[in-house]
Amino acid sequence: MAIRRKSIIFVTGIVAAVIVVAVWLLANPDRYRREIISYLEAKTGKQIEIGHIGVTWIPLSIRLDNFSCRNPKPFPSGYFLTAARIDSAIDAVALLHRRIVIKSMVLHDPIINVISDPDGLWNFENPPSTTSRERAPIFALGVISRVEITGGRLLASNLIDPSDRPGPVVFEAHNLAATLEHVDFNAFIDPASSVVSQGDMKVDSMRFGSIEATNINCKLRLHAREVFFSNVRAIMYGGSATGNLSFALSGKNPSYKTDAHMRGIDMGQLLAAFRSAHGKMTGTMEGDLRLAGEIEHTLRPLARMHGTGQVMVRNGQVPSLRLNENLMKLARFNDLGPAKQDPSSFSFISTDLELAGQRISSRAIDVDGYGVDIDGSGSMSASRSGDMNYQGVAEIVVKQGFVTNIMARMSGAKFKNGKLSFPFRVGGTIDSPIFSRGKKAE
Repeated sequence: MAIRRKSIIFVTGIVAAVIVVAVWLLANPDRYRREIISYLEAKTGKQIEIGHIGVTWIPLSIRLDNFSCRNPKPFPSGYFLTAARIDSAIDAVALLHRRIVIKSMVLHDPIINVISDPDGLWNFENPPSTTSRERAPIFALGVISRVEITGGRLLASNLIDPSDRPGPVVFEAHNLAATLEHVDFNAFIDPASSVVSQGDMKVDSMRFGSIEATNINCKLRLHAREVFFSNVRAIMYGGSATGNLSFALSGKNPSYKTDAHMRGIDMGQLLAAFRSAHGKMTGTMEGDLRLAGEIEHTLRPLARMHGTGQVMVRNGQVPSLRLNENLMKLARFNDLGPAKQDPSSFSFISTDLELAGQRISSRAIDVDGYGVDIDGSGSMSASRSGDMNYQGVAEIVVKQGFVTNIMARMSGAKFKNGKLSFPFRVGGTIDSPIFSRGKKAE
């Protein structure tokens, strides 16, 4: 009983000591604001702003209001990070040694704006200050066991070479929520370090280049110069997508890799994201895509994207073919389904894709129209010109009558097993395609 009483007295004494020290240190935390700012500026090499420092006693935590971290030179004036409020839970026992040790942190409504310079420098990794190595006497940052982000916004862009003027935003995420474990603050600002942290992330909406997605859930892993989004699940253009996305931040140009499996994608909605392709096709797409490239310091940072894929589109139309005179002539020999009135419609398209040199190529295109089957190949420009060069053979699947067959042969068609086939070419541009019958190139 005496031992128990002594234990209770000892624990009570510890608690009382913690309370006394906490009150002594934290009764007016704003008096440490200048010390904390000086420590963070020496640690990061950046200008730090803190509007107010407060304390929450239960649970014991420090609150930083209106926190900001400015961009270093040579980046434009502005901020790498701002947060309306940062709540940091502290270790009560460490207060006995007059030290503030942060156990966990919550960033409320932060805006994170990462920028790459043409020389390969990032605005978040400026080296520590060489003019001041003074450490705040009661405060230090190291590994934080848990960091949460609520209501965050993330932006990523490049400066244009050689003027260093701001370039377009390449990647952005809105209403970001993340939980990161064991965040190494030192690794985050030191490009020689490896893993910074990892955890889970949810985002209401995200954009990479012209592609947008909503309701994103994924695993997040941060390195000093690499970011990995894995096991991504998202809603895209009326359908869904799963896959992975990663960014390598080393070198003068950042690079990226992504692989995605898509289902139920509305082609009309997808192509509306690209000015030159708006309204060019309808239907529902599924398939796999693998894309990669460098993010260049130009006004078109993703222009050299490359990749491969296999996609299928069902039950759609290519409206720009609807008024083509030569295609309408082919339709005269088709007496089955909607294609009799609208030869631009199809029930199924399957094709491989290769993107390189701003050109999309396909070695094998299979189109099942309403009464017309097409086998072809070719390519089109992915740039604003949108020029096309496709060829193939279109077969009328319905057997034709004697008179129709004679007329078709006179028009250059072949007749086999009671069916007609037409070699064809599609040239022109995506805005004004030119469909013509002619010999298929070998």
